[in-house]
Amino acid sequence: MQAILTAGLVAGMADGLAAITNFYLTTGRGPALIFKYIASAVFGKTAFEPGSLMIVLGVIFHLLIALIFTTIFFFLYPRVALLRKNKVVVGLSYGIIVWAVMMIVVRLSRIPNAPIHWDKAIIQILILMFCIGLPVSLFANHYYRRNPAADLPAS
Repeated sequence: MQAILTAGLVAGMADGLAAITNFYLTTGRGPALIFKYIASAVFGKTAFEPGSLMIVLGVIFHLLIALIFTTIFFFLYPRVALLRKNKVVVGLSYGIIVWAVMMIVVRLSRIPNAPIHWDKAIIQILILMFCIGLPVSLFANHYYRRNPAADLPAS
């Protein structure tokens, strides 16, 4: 459990910092709107009203989502041999999968639907590849190598 929490928090914080940096460089605006946007998945347009509660909830949701994707990877890692083949390629690929799943989640949430702008989507995909997929894969690989009896099938 500690390995999952550590990996999830590292990945979530790396992803959050990359998103904040990208948002600032492209818009000149601070991070509040990013986390209100995340909170709007649950609260809709109300999330964009003044105040800091939605920002805090957005940060919590963001980290929770990172932990969920981390938990899924850690659960699958000992059960799917392919995940143990090349930790870098698998991690980067997992980042793409995370992006695709999040596009579905966003469409099903209360976030106002907007068309996908591929120039921005490519940056989002790269952020998820390097800030979620790769670290989660590296953490899982490290954890299961140090704990070979922890759910890995016998070879």
